[in-house]
Parts: sequence; C-alpha cells; structure tokens
Amino acid sequence: MKYNKIVKGKFIERPNRFIAYVEVNGIVETVHVKNTGRCKELLIKNVTVILEESDNPSRKTKYDLIAVYKEHAGLINIDSQAPNKVAMEWLMSKDYTFIKPEYTYGSSRIDFYMEKGDQKYLMEVKGCTLERDGTGYFPDAPTERGVKHIYELIKAKKGGYNSILAFVIQVEGVNEVLPNVDTHPAFGVAMDDAKREGVEIIFIRCKVFEDKLEYID
Repeated sequence: MKYNKIVKGKFIERPNRFIAYVEVNGIVETVHVKNTGRCKELLIKNVTVILEESDNPSRKTKYDLIAVYKEHAGLINIDSQAPNKVAMEWLMSKDYTFIKPEYTYGSSRIDFYMEKGDQKYLMEVKGCTLERDGTGYFPDAPTERGVKHIYELIKAKKGGYNSILAFVIQVEGVNEVLPNVDTHPAFGVAMDDAKREGVEIIFIRCKVFEDKLEYID
C-alpha cells in the first residue's frame, strides 16, 4: 500500500487520541493521528514523524500522522488502517478463490472471509506497532474488542471454518508477536485458548518505507 504527498515533521505533543501537534517547516500544525492506541513508546517529543498531506481542502486537519522513527528500530508505520490493506494484498497473492472483507460472524465483524475450493476461512487482522528488543507485542492498550474477536474465531473453528489470527508487523526486523500480558492479561489468555483450539496464528512481516508499507512473502 502506498501513500501520497509525504512530508516530515517533529512531534511536539498529543493532547488526545485523535490529534497531535507537529512542527512542519517551522509551523506547528494540528494533525490527525491514524491510530487511537497509546503509542506512548513512539510518540515522544522531538521525534521525527511522517505525515501524509490530505488532498481534501475541506478537512479540519491538513495532515495524517502515519509513521514515526524510533531509535534502534527505525521507521514504524502506525497507521491503523494499513494492516487490513496489506493483509488484502497478501491474501490476493495466495490461491484463495474468493475473498470478502468485513464479514459478519456471530456478533462480530471479522476482517476477512475467504474460500479455497470447498474450504471456508475467517481471518482477523491485528497491526503490531509495539516492539521491544526485536520482538513484537500486542496490544499496546487494552482491547476487549480484540479478545471478543479471538473467541469468535475459536467458535468458528469449532463450527468448521479454518480460523486465522494474523498480525501485520508494522516494523522491520520483527518476526513474531507475543501477547502484551502486562497491558492486557485477558488477551494473552485468549491467544492461548486460540492456539489450543486450533486457530492458526500467522505473522505478516513488512518492509516499512516513508511512503508505503509492503508485506514480505
């Protein structure tokens, strides 16, 4: 997936989940943050961030904050919309005969429904932006919705679907994602339950650029 009109800036502060103040070419801009997670290990004063300039003149904010440079880790994409776009590109490279995004199963909307012959698949996608010593962790903030989705995948597996929990890793050099049990213990329990019930857990590694995010096959 690719971005347009990329510019660099210096992060100043994030007054709430949705906006941040960033210095761009000497001017302090209010920008939209495309990630409602905490990102507290990343969005530190004076770090270099990557913004995408909007082509919509009626928007309240001119820029979206999409990536940040982290010492020792390099560029990390924090766009929460990117993982599903990358996952779709990844799925289209496989031999599925049918792919449908946003599929309702039970009381949840699962990210993807796929078919391969007479086999049916459900895949839920999570984006990993939290890295510690070369290992990825998820989530960076408690996610009851994420736990609910895992148990829907378990239910689907018992109902005859091939269930997949996919982590799109938005930082280079990370090959696996572990549950961040310090932040949300229940997510770790849910992942353990999923493994035990046969839910497949996969990691989609990515190459991170300022203007794009590409999966590594």
